[in-house]
Amino acid sequence: MEKSALSYLAIDGAEIAVRVTPKASRNRITCEDGNIRVYVTTVPEGGKATKEVAKLLARALGVPKSHLTLIRGATSRDKVFRVG
Repeated sequence: MEKSALSYLAIDGAEIAVRVTPKASRNRITCEDGNIRVYVTTVPEGGKATKEVAKLLARALGVPKSHLTLIRGATSRDKVFRVG
């Protein structure tokens, strides 16, 4: 997904639910039927995959990664981020 492709979701206070697939073949974000899936190449240990997800999601939203806060799912594949 290209840079700022999800910019319409970048509203302060918005909560964005994503499904994460770690150890993927390449980093990418897909959006099908309103569900956002994030594929990352990093392994899910020590929060490495979550950090990579935040970085990719911030790029797709067109916001700095400091504007994203993980509010649910630190150790889960289903995560919820808050913008703002």
